[in-house]
Amino acid sequence: MKDFFYGIEDLFVNVLFAPFDALRALELESWFSANIISWIFSIIGLVAFVYWMMQLAKYNSNNEEDKSVTAHSYL
Repeated sequence: MKDFFYGIEDLFVNVLFAPFDALRALELESWFSANIISWIFSIIGLVAFVYWMMQLAKYNSNNEEDKSVTAHSYL
């Protein structure tokens, strides 16, 4: 049973966490190269937010939503 848990440890430490070790090594070389991944995720989030707002504006301009007071029970 001990070998089973050592196998799980080996999987996580040497395989699944390897990209994080590469990022840690990248951080020591350059601050900008280490933070490029954060910028990529920020840009993806911004694009998704703009797309979502454009979809909401499209549905709002088509008057497809029931905006009456009794449309939702919690109102």
